[in-house]
Amino acid sequence: MLVIPVKDGENIERALKRFKRKFDRTKTMRQLRERQTFTKPSVAKRAKVQKAQYIQHLRDQENI
Repeated sequence: MLVIPVKDGENIERALKRFKRKFDRTKTMRQLRERQTFTKPSVAKRAKVQKAQYIQHLRDQENI
């Protein structure tokens, strides 16, 4: 549970902005979306390998 203490005289917009930033950093929405669907371990592993290949390709292009 996120708790954002609001100081006396603090603008509510500023407190809301701090809440949104803290919410994004905790990756709560990403976890909720991942839990909605089941991903087979083999598919997750394949996606991880493909991402690593893509990143390596970008690094190779940068070095050329």
